[in-house]
Amino acid sequence: MTGRKDWFAPLADYEAGLSAGPARFHVGLAHGSMTVELYRPQGTDLQTPHRQDEIYIIRQGTARFERDGTSVQVGPGDSLFVPAGMEHRFHDFSADFDTWVVFWGPAGGEQEKPDAD
Repeated sequence: MTGRKDWFAPLADYEAGLSAGPARFHVGLAHGSMTVELYRPQGTDLQTPHRQDEIYIIRQGTARFERDGTSVQVGPGDSLFVPAGMEHRFHDFSADFDTWVVFWGPAGGEQEKPDAD
């Protein structure tokens, strides 16, 4: 797979990366400021706010997701956006829970564009 990490990462590589040790996430793709990771919390989600904007796409299992004091129940196929620096975490996740995570952009996150009139 050498030389393709910026454009191709088979699911088996993500699974192997998580099975190889105690890591809770595995980076499969990386290009510029963007990374694609598979995140599998164990026991308690210990995340702290990140420097970049991120998107979660739930791969399997269920959980309750809390973001800036608001929570929602999530399951396979659901997607979530978290701006850089915002408190967030998963709670009450099922034993099979994992989620894709995409980080991108500058430290501090992208700025919203004003509405064009």
